[in-house]
Amino acid sequence: MRSSVRSSVELNERIRGLWLRAGGRLTPEQRREYEQLVTEWAAAVRAEMVRAA
Repeated sequence: MRSSVRSSVELNERIRGLWLRAGGRLTPEQRREYEQLVTEWAAAVRAEMVRAA
C-alpha cells in the first residue's frame, strides 16, 4: 500500500465514486483499486481515532 495522507472522508468519497462509475459491478482492475482504497480507508479511520483520543 502506498503512503497517503488522505482522510477517511476523502477515501470514502473515492470508494463511492468507484462504485457509481462501475455501475455496481467491478472489473478485476476496479476490484484491486477498491481493495486498496478500503485498506487505506481503514488505516485512516484508525489514525483519526488515535489523534482524537
